[in-house]
Amino acid sequence: MLYSLHVKNLALIKEQEIEFSKGLNILTGETGAGKSVIIGSVNLALGGKTDAGLIRTGEESALVELTFGELNDQQKKFIKDMDIELDEDGTVIIQRKIMPGRSVSKICGETVSARQLKDIASILINIHGQNDHQELLHKKKHMEILDDYCMNELKTPLQELSLRYEEMRSLEKELEDMSMDESSRLREQELLEFEVNEINDANVVLGEDEELESRYHKMVNSRKISEAAYAASAMTSGNDGEDSASDLIGRAVRELSSVSNYDSDIEDLLSQLSDIENLLTDFNHSLSDYVSDLEFDDEDFRNTEDRLNTLNHLKDKYGGSLEKVLEYLEEKSSRLEALSDLDAVRSKLTKSLDDKRKEVLLLCKKISDIRKKGARSLQDKLTEALIDLNFLDVRFEIEIKSDEDKISSKGYDDAQFMISTNPGEAMRPLDQIASGGELSRIMLALKTVVADKDDISTLIFDEIDAGISGRTAWKVSQKLGELSKDHQIICITHLPQIAAMSDTHFMIEKGLDDGRTVTSISKLDADASTSELARLLGGEEITDAVIQNALEMRKLAEETKRG
Repeated sequence: MLYSLHVKNLALIKEQEIEFSKGLNILTGETGAGKSVIIGSVNLALGGKTDAGLIRTGEESALVELTFGELNDQQKKFIKDMDIELDEDGTVIIQRKIMPGRSVSKICGETVSARQLKDIASILINIHGQNDHQELLHKKKHMEILDDYCMNELKTPLQELSLRYEEMRSLEKELEDMSMDESSRLREQELLEFEVNEINDANVVLGEDEELESRYHKMVNSRKISEAAYAASAMTSGNDGEDSASDLIGRAVRELSSVSNYDSDIEDLLSQLSDIENLLTDFNHSLSDYVSDLEFDDEDFRNTEDRLNTLNHLKDKYGGSLEKVLEYLEEKSSRLEALSDLDAVRSKLTKSLDDKRKEVLLLCKKISDIRKKGARSLQDKLTEALIDLNFLDVRFEIEIKSDEDKISSKGYDDAQFMISTNPGEAMRPLDQIASGGELSRIMLALKTVVADKDDISTLIFDEIDAGISGRTAWKVSQKLGELSKDHQIICITHLPQIAAMSDTHFMIEKGLDDGRTVTSISKLDADASTSELARLLGGEEITDAVIQNALEMRKLAEETKRG
């Protein structure tokens, strides 16, 4: 569940913290007080789109922090798989700092990406925004809702279908590539023969280009290298007749040898100096060998340069590296072989494609059967939930059409929600019948049904009551109360019927602080909650009759919750 929300320097909020409770948390307030900023801040914390204009005027950054606790095993595993350690008390703290042009997000102190935030949000919380019910007007959303409902059964076959479908598409592409007339085949075959022969004739050896580059660089700079090597040799070996390091060390050895019998310590020093003399002798031999290896003739240079040019030409033409050149050779050799016996290859590909299509169709059939079974379950449960929400004579169906000629990685089904809200009316697509208020109730019914199947414990509704009033509003209130028995519900509303059902009631107000407009949130006690219900019932003028009406509404809500 969501323990708390901490907001600082966001829009009209200077700094506020809300501690939510289990059950039904209701947020009310006058129009323009900033109710939607609260839901917006939760969205921001969970990876929503940022804007520098959200930062409170005069501040450099804004901060939103969410604290979740009482996680189930699936949620804990999901977070552990992200390599994030829970806090010692088992809570998850999600923090997002918003600055002009950028933001920084952290989970339990670990910096994460916006994608990771959205992933973790998907298993912790479900948010229904003000216009989210409009998604129900789009038929594409209907299939998503149905698949989410059936996901436990659908997950494995959908994954399998995705793989087999891509294999089928690959075979289709191969077969398409083999569809050509004789003249086209001969032209491509001639080009491939030239390319394959060009690479084969070069006898490419992996790593050869790197060795040649090193040798070529050495050749180009051989004069400078030789001059430096000869100078070093003269200084150390004395071949030019002048005193050298070898000569000087040799004299030093002889001098110490002449007195080594007088002091044993000199013998140790003499031993060290002799080691240096031997080391220098070895060095001079190695240097001499190196200088000898520098010698090459013009033909050797030209051969190295020509070979390097050949390899670089192949890399420029076929890849960028010798590995890519050899991969290209293998690919085009296979293609050339196929073109040489085109009819046999086409026949083999056609059979493979037919076999793969049969596999795909079997998986599509399996997925379709799961969807149809799930659709029957979902439409029955949804019909019950809609009746509870004052759709008294409603009929709801999920129409599934299958078309083997329209296969995708998701199957061959097309789903559409059909509804009849009045007796005698034919079933029609949802977008042709439902009003805004009806869509809100249908979405609430969906959330209620789906909430029983997933492991998300917290649901947020931003004005789910749009376009409803009276008895329908009371039915929605009852449904939220029922849902809150097993889930934490956070709901922004302007209807007293829904506010009366609250387990915890928050008031959002707009006021002045040092001459600046601020939004504040306060938790209401029983008396304050009753006063707010009265305001929602009667507007600005609160009479004794309105207060009494608010008390009776609260009493009725309590009786309803007790069952």
